[in-house]
Amino acid sequence: MALSKLEKRIRIKRRIRGKISGTSVLPRLSVYKSNKEIYAQLIDDKDGKTLASASSREKSVDANGTKSEISAAVGKAIAAKAIAAGIENIVFDRNGFVYHGRVKALAEGAREAGLKF
Repeated sequence: MALSKLEKRIRIKRRIRGKISGTSVLPRLSVYKSNKEIYAQLIDDKDGKTLASASSREKSVDANGTKSEISAAVGKAIAAKAIAAGIENIVFDRNGFVYHGRVKALAEGAREAGLKF
């Protein structure tokens, strides 16, 4: 039986999460995208805590332009929050999504704002 698009993404996500994990020193930047919005979280998997988060729904993020431009703005916002919390290095978790388009724009926006991964 053929797998649905969501089932394929979940399989890829599980494979990725088996290899990477976040700590308080090196948190995991998890990305989730829906059809309209994009969300990013810095997660400490050892303590099970979210250290910082940003999304395209926040008032502080400039929500004008294409979805890719908005994603880059979310990347810059999460990077600013991370640097304010004293975090410079992270592990990137694309959450089963293809590293292309909006996911790539968010990652490049975070790199431009000073995160290293």
